[in-house]
Amino acid sequence: MNVSLTKELEQYVAGKVESGLYHSASEVIREGLRLLKEKDEIHDRKLEALRSEIQVGIDQADQGKVKPLTDELVAEIKARGRDRLARRDG
Repeated sequence: MNVSLTKELEQYVAGKVESGLYHSASEVIREGLRLLKEKDEIHDRKLEALRSEIQVGIDQADQGKVKPLTDELVAEIKARGRDRLARRDG
């Protein structure tokens, strides 16, 4: 497999090899692809979790377990969020 890189990326890869952290350009590219794969897997897991949470909401709505979105409910949700954030940061 041949891969074409921009001049900037070629210089970046060469710099990594010259630093001694990697033995070859192939090692640098493999590490980059490993990190990209890891990033994609994390994204996929987050997306699946989000879809699952959305389904919970849809199921609750189908079962009539919903409240109308009023100014009071919004204020309550914000207050709970602020309290949760304060406990986490404090």
